Amino acid sequence: MDEIKKINIEDKEYPDLLKKISSAPKILYYKGKLPEFSEKCIAIVGTRHPSPYGQQVALKISGELADAGLTIVSGMAPGIDTFAHSSCIEKRRRTIAVLGTGLDEESIYPHSNLDLSRKIVGFGGCLISELPPGTKGAKFTFPRRNRIISALSEGVIVIEAKEKSGSLITADNAKEQNKKLFAVPGQIYSSNSKGPNKLIKKGAILIEGAEDVIASLEIKNLAPLKQRILFAENDQEQMILNALSEEPLYIDKIIEITNLNASVVATTLALMEISGKIRSLGANVYALA
Repeated sequence: MDEIKKINIEDKEYPDLLKKISSAPKILYYKGKLPEFSEKCIAIVGTRHPSPYGQQVALKISGELADAGLTIVSGMAPGIDTFAHSSCIEKRRRTIAVLGTGLDEESIYPHSNLDLSRKIVGFGGCLISELPPGTKGAKFTFPRRNRIISALSEGVIVIEAKEKSGSLITADNAKEQNKKLFAVPGQIYSSNSKGPNKLIKKGAILIEGAEDVIASLEIKNLAPLKQRILFAENDQEQMILNALSEEPLYIDKIIEITNLNASVVATTLALMEISGKIRSLGANVYALA
């Protein structure tokens, strides 16, 4: 595992965008490669308990923005953060995680993301913290690191967040730092939609996909988004693709909609996942890849 390095705010390698905020840390600890002057980053944050909808949105938007050439920044917390980082890792893309703990492996939170933290560094990304090695997370350290997440980025995307979510602290930081604020709308009856919907009411830019973010940022030299077309190998696959076209579904719902035998659905789902047409979101929930 890479060693933990330390950088002072006076050093030329210190991230330029972070240096510009009044509350910039005097010292940063990091593993991997710090963001460069010309690098364009976008933050993606959200609830620690996302719905299948939120999971799919985080995976899709983060993956597409990474493919376009943006570096995804998040906090490696459970939930939306983890899905955003994981999508970049799957595509072998660089991503940056800002932690509310020390960077030593004993302190990293959540510890279940230890392997993810190694992959982030391994694929050319970076782990960043203002806290020295050996520092465990505390109630105040996670909200405080959010200002760093927004400062490193051209803008912040909020995907699912309760009305008093910590993600809204990052949104407030973004506004204070004159960064663009984006929010993904959700169902009005979902508690996870309260945060983004409230932000949209207050002027956040409503987005439905990566193309909305790219158009708003007006960054030159980004790679064009490519629309992937999924082809079915047989009638069963086509029925499942049709069923998943609107939203992620539990396997029982897929069986109900397609009226296929349960064993046929299970086998077909497994083959479609192997071929990259769909993906499991866990707990027997499936979505289009």
